[in-house]
Amino acid sequence: MTTVNEQSIRLDSARAGTAPATWGQRAIWGVVTRLGDDAPRYNLPIDLPVSPPRPVSRVLADLTELLLLHDSLHTRFLPAGVDGLEQVVDGSGELPVQIRSCAPEQAPAVSAALLGELAGRAFDHEREWPLRVGLVECEGLVHRLVLAASHAGMDYWGQGRMVRDLQLIEAGATAESLRADRPALQPLEAAEVQASPLGRRRDEAARRYWCEQLTVGPRKMFPNPAAPGLAADPARRFPNALLRSPALAVAVTRVAEELGVSDSALLLGAAAHQLARMSGSGDAVFQVVVSNRFQPSAAAAVSTVAQEALFLLTDADRDFRDAVRRTRSVAFSSFRHAGYDKWALEREVAVMAERGEAADHSCWWNDTRDPGTGPFDTVERPRAALGELIGRTELSWPTEFPARVNVSVAVDVLTAPGALDLAMTADPAVITREGMEQFLRGVERLVVGEAIALGEV
Repeated sequence: MTTVNEQSIRLDSARAGTAPATWGQRAIWGVVTRLGDDAPRYNLPIDLPVSPPRPVSRVLADLTELLLLHDSLHTRFLPAGVDGLEQVVDGSGELPVQIRSCAPEQAPAVSAALLGELAGRAFDHEREWPLRVGLVECEGLVHRLVLAASHAGMDYWGQGRMVRDLQLIEAGATAESLRADRPALQPLEAAEVQASPLGRRRDEAARRYWCEQLTVGPRKMFPNPAAPGLAADPARRFPNALLRSPALAVAVTRVAEELGVSDSALLLGAAAHQLARMSGSGDAVFQVVVSNRFQPSAAAAVSTVAQEALFLLTDADRDFRDAVRRTRSVAFSSFRHAGYDKWALEREVAVMAERGEAADHSCWWNDTRDPGTGPFDTVERPRAALGELIGRTELSWPTEFPARVNVSVAVDVLTAPGALDLAMTADPAVITREGMEQFLRGVERLVVGEAIALGEV
């Protein structure tokens, strides 16, 4: 039997203030609010065991410290005019906490259901803080902690930082001690930097770089779409494929070291090479999601910092090794120009598109892996040869999504226990399911085949 209760976390005398939303906040808020009923798909769900189990009061005290540490967790967003958005950091208020009590053996199932409830509805950003909390209590102690975060409040890197900070707080740290040891750039401070002369110059330079690159890239990444007539149907669904590859998890580090690049650059280069070969465009254009946390103070922030870089790799179809090696320098240049006012950029690009001057930039790449978490942290590294291991790859089709604006292909890289995941969503008007499988397995074969050629370790 499960019983339902509700408490709250009371916040008093926290930091407060109002400022224009940051570039990252504006970008994600704009995306999420346009999604309507599909908005909950962008929520960030977290289901954590509490070990050892703790009293409710102790868990709530730890969460209070977490809110005091990160301003973004008690921030609301208010539209301001036609083209404005304000962040309002509340110095006081209450965060509701949903509590479910059950027998210990029921905790995982109750926790999963609670997570679905909290993460399954859109956030009201004007009235609600971007975090929901749930606890699963068994015999007087909390066994599981459930958090659902709004993507407008944080990105995936910020989510990982939040969980690590909560672990430090559980071990005895406080908001005050963590701020002293590791200063974090708060969104109000980031907004001040972006409004400064330096911030405005960076914004202008980034948007200029984008426009210059867009004039060079191919006008269509897929000159021969799979079903061009289907593009006019707004009700069409975008299939989602998931390739889970133990072989790729093993091979990626070996090949990256051999080619002198990061594993992220290796995977992006492999994807660009495969995309260029399949599309027939020769060049590859991706919008790459970048964390933009190059400074330590930004790396310690729990907020929405990620923005898109425009990655254009010319002649990407010619040679795999060459494509990967050039990816490093091209990515570096594009990442340098990945911080900007997206709403201003979108207006400029719309004018270019009307004139037929903008390259197709509807292919997306998002390496969501946390550098602090590897595929073999919790499971043993496989001993099988790569030629055998690639036979263990699994391809599934978990779901379908509503049509997305300016998306033909979107690929996410994720870490799984003992494997790397490549998740791909694509417009059926542009690429078939068979084409999606060809792309995913092609990226895998490029990297694993290169590792096999280097010889087993």
